Amino acid sequence: MDEQELIQASKKGELDCFNQLVITYQKQVYNFALRMVNRPETAEDITQETFLSAFRSIGSFKGGSFRAWLFRIASNSCYDQMRRWQRKPSSSLEALQAEAKLADPVDKGESPEEHVLRRELAGVLREGLADLPEDQRAIVILSDIQGFSYEEMAEATRTPLGTVKSRLNRGRAHLRSFLLKHGELLPGRFRQ
Repeated sequence: MDEQELIQASKKGELDCFNQLVITYQKQVYNFALRMVNRPETAEDITQETFLSAFRSIGSFKGGSFRAWLFRIASNSCYDQMRRWQRKPSSSLEALQAEAKLADPVDKGESPEEHVLRRELAGVLREGLADLPEDQRAIVILSDIQGFSYEEMAEATRTPLGTVKSRLNRGRAHLRSFLLKHGELLPGRFRQ
Protein backbone atom coordinates (compact mmCIF):
# COMPACT_ATOMS: atom_id res chain seq x y z
CA MET A 1 0.00 0.00 0.00
CA ASP A 2 1.19 3.50 -0.70
CA GLU A 3 1.10 6.25 1.94
CA GLN A 4 -2.30 7.65 0.89
CA GLU A 5 -3.88 4.18 1.08
CA LEU A 6 -2.34 3.65 4.52
CA ILE A 7 -3.72 7.01 5.67
CA GLN A 8 -7.22 6.22 4.38
CA ALA A 9 -7.16 2.79 6.03
CA SER A 10 -5.89 4.37 9.26
CA LYS A 11 -8.81 6.81 9.20
CA LYS A 12 -11.08 3.74 9.18
CA GLY A 13 -9.35 2.48 12.32
CA GLU A 14 -7.02 -0.11 10.80
CA LEU A 15 -4.21 -0.21 13.33
CA ASP A 16 -1.87 -2.30 11.16
CA CYS A 17 -1.93 0.37 8.48
CA PHE A 18 -1.21 3.12 11.00
CA ASN A 19 1.64 1.00 12.37
CA GLN A 20 3.18 1.02 8.88
CA LEU A 21 3.12 4.81 8.97
CA VAL A 22 4.77 4.71 12.40
CA ILE A 23 7.50 2.42 11.09
CA THR A 24 8.09 4.77 8.17
CA TYR A 25 8.45 7.92 10.29
CA GLN A 26 9.45 6.91 13.81
CA LYS A 27 13.22 7.40 13.39
CA GLN A 28 12.76 10.79 11.74
CA VAL A 29 10.38 11.98 14.48
CA TYR A 30 12.68 10.68 17.22
CA ASN A 31 15.75 12.36 15.68
CA PHE A 32 13.86 15.65 15.37
CA ALA A 33 12.68 15.46 19.00
CA LEU A 34 16.16 14.50 20.22
CA ARG A 35 17.72 17.51 18.53
CA MET A 36 15.01 19.79 19.86
CA VAL A 37 15.16 18.68 23.51
CA ASN A 38 18.62 17.05 23.67
CA ARG A 39 17.46 14.28 26.03
CA PRO A 40 16.99 10.73 24.69
CA GLU A 41 14.35 9.64 27.21
CA THR A 42 12.32 12.80 26.65
CA ALA A 43 12.67 12.41 22.87
CA GLU A 44 11.32 8.86 23.19
CA ASP A 45 8.35 10.15 25.17
CA ILE A 46 7.71 12.91 22.63
CA THR A 47 7.89 10.40 19.77
CA GLN A 48 5.37 8.14 21.47
CA GLU A 49 3.14 11.10 22.30
CA THR A 50 3.36 12.30 18.68
CA PHE A 51 2.15 9.01 17.25
CA LEU A 52 -0.58 8.59 19.86
CA SER A 53 -1.82 12.07 19.09
CA ALA A 54 -1.58 11.42 15.34
CA PHE A 55 -3.59 8.20 15.68
CA ARG A 56 -6.27 9.95 17.73
CA SER A 57 -6.56 12.80 15.23
CA ILE A 58 -5.88 11.03 11.91
CA GLY A 59 -9.50 11.70 10.99
CA SER A 60 -8.78 15.43 10.95
CA PHE A 61 -5.94 15.04 8.43
CA LYS A 62 -7.29 16.83 5.36
CA GLY A 63 -4.58 15.93 2.89
CA GLY A 64 -1.34 17.54 1.83
CA SER A 65 1.95 16.36 3.23
CA PHE A 66 1.40 13.73 5.91
CA ARG A 67 5.03 14.12 6.97
CA ALA A 68 4.58 17.87 7.51
CA TRP A 69 1.35 17.22 9.47
CA LEU A 70 3.11 14.64 11.63
CA PHE A 71 6.09 16.91 12.29
CA ARG A 72 3.69 19.71 13.27
CA ILE A 73 2.41 17.42 16.02
CA ALA A 74 6.00 16.54 17.00
CA SER A 75 7.12 20.16 17.11
CA ASN A 76 4.12 21.10 19.25
CA SER A 77 5.01 18.28 21.65
CA CYS A 78 8.61 19.54 21.82
CA TYR A 79 7.47 23.12 22.48
CA ASP A 80 5.07 21.90 25.18
CA GLN A 81 7.90 20.01 26.89
CA MET A 82 10.27 22.99 26.73
CA ARG A 83 7.57 25.24 28.21
CA ARG A 84 7.13 22.76 31.09
CA TRP A 85 10.87 22.91 31.72
CA GLN A 86 10.81 26.71 31.74
CA ARG A 87 8.00 26.74 34.30
CA LYS A 88 9.74 24.17 36.44
CA PRO A 89 13.47 24.29 35.72
CA SER A 90 15.57 21.58 37.22
CA SER A 91 19.05 20.29 36.80
CA SER A 92 19.34 16.56 36.88
CA LEU A 93 21.63 13.79 35.87
CA GLU A 94 19.33 13.13 32.90
CA ALA A 95 21.13 15.74 30.76
CA LEU A 96 24.53 14.27 31.60
CA GLN A 97 23.30 10.76 30.87
CA ALA A 98 21.81 11.98 27.60
CA GLU A 99 25.17 13.35 26.51
CA ALA A 100 26.87 10.06 27.32
CA LYS A 101 24.24 8.08 25.39
CA LEU A 102 24.59 10.30 22.33
CA ALA A 103 28.21 9.24 21.92
CA ASP A 104 28.52 7.05 18.88
CA PRO A 105 30.77 4.03 18.41
CA VAL A 106 34.24 4.28 16.96
CA ASP A 107 34.39 4.11 13.16
CA LYS A 108 36.85 1.36 12.23
CA GLY A 109 38.59 3.66 9.74
CA GLU A 110 39.34 6.50 12.12
CA SER A 111 42.13 6.95 14.62
CA PRO A 112 41.37 7.43 18.32
CA GLU A 113 42.26 11.12 17.93
CA GLU A 114 39.84 11.52 15.01
CA HIS A 115 37.14 9.78 17.03
CA VAL A 116 37.60 12.11 20.00
CA LEU A 117 37.59 15.19 17.75
CA ARG A 118 34.44 14.00 15.97
CA ARG A 119 32.69 13.44 19.31
CA GLU A 120 33.75 16.87 20.54
CA LEU A 121 32.49 18.46 17.32
CA ALA A 122 29.19 16.57 17.65
CA GLY A 123 28.86 17.93 21.19
CA VAL A 124 29.52 21.47 19.99
CA LEU A 125 26.92 21.02 17.24
CA ARG A 126 24.37 19.88 19.85
CA GLU A 127 25.24 22.91 21.99
CA GLY A 128 24.92 25.17 18.97
CA LEU A 129 21.49 23.78 18.12
CA ALA A 130 20.41 24.08 21.74
CA ASP A 131 21.61 27.71 21.74
CA LEU A 132 19.25 28.63 18.89
CA PRO A 133 15.84 30.10 19.68
CA GLU A 134 13.22 27.33 19.52
CA ASP A 135 11.59 28.54 16.30
CA GLN A 136 14.93 28.77 14.48
CA ARG A 137 16.09 25.42 15.90
CA ALA A 138 13.00 23.66 14.57
CA ILE A 139 13.46 25.15 11.09
CA VAL A 140 17.21 24.35 10.94
CA ILE A 141 16.56 20.76 12.03
CA LEU A 142 13.69 20.30 9.58
CA SER A 143 15.72 21.74 6.71
CA ASP A 144 19.30 20.66 7.25
CA ILE A 145 18.80 17.38 9.07
CA GLN A 146 15.37 16.12 7.99
CA GLY A 147 15.58 17.48 4.43
CA PHE A 148 12.21 19.24 4.36
CA SER A 149 11.39 21.63 1.52
CA TYR A 150 10.46 25.23 2.33
CA GLU A 151 6.80 24.41 1.69
CA GLU A 152 6.88 21.39 4.01
CA MET A 153 8.56 23.45 6.74
CA ALA A 154 5.92 26.15 6.36
CA GLU A 155 3.18 23.54 6.64
CA ALA A 156 4.82 21.71 9.55
CA THR A 157 5.31 24.89 11.56
CA ARG A 158 2.22 26.75 10.31
CA THR A 159 4.46 29.63 9.42
CA PRO A 160 4.45 31.81 6.28
CA LEU A 161 7.03 30.83 3.68
CA GLY A 162 8.93 34.12 4.03
CA THR A 163 9.18 33.64 7.79
CA VAL A 164 10.49 30.11 7.30
CA LYS A 165 13.21 31.41 4.98
CA SER A 166 14.24 34.20 7.35
CA ARG A 167 14.28 31.87 10.38
CA LEU A 168 16.42 29.41 8.46
CA ASN A 169 18.80 32.17 7.41
CA ARG A 170 19.06 33.61 10.93
CA GLY A 171 19.38 30.15 12.48
CA ARG A 172 22.16 29.13 10.12
CA ALA A 173 23.99 32.42 10.69
CA HIS A 174 23.72 32.00 14.47
CA LEU A 175 24.92 28.39 14.24
CA ARG A 176 27.79 29.43 11.94
CA SER A 177 28.92 32.09 14.44
CA PHE A 178 28.65 29.60 17.28
CA LEU A 179 30.74 27.03 15.42
CA LEU A 180 33.40 29.55 14.41
CA LYS A 181 33.97 30.25 18.10
CA HIS A 182 34.99 26.58 18.31
CA GLY A 183 37.06 26.68 15.14
CA GLU A 184 39.76 24.39 16.46
CA LEU A 185 37.28 21.49 16.27
CA LEU A 186 36.24 22.23 12.69
CA PRO A 187 37.94 20.40 9.81
CA GLY A 188 40.58 22.57 8.15
CA ARG A 189 38.42 23.54 5.16
CA PHE A 190 35.87 25.20 7.49
CA ARG A 191 38.31 27.24 9.57
CA GLN A 192 38.84 30.91 8.85
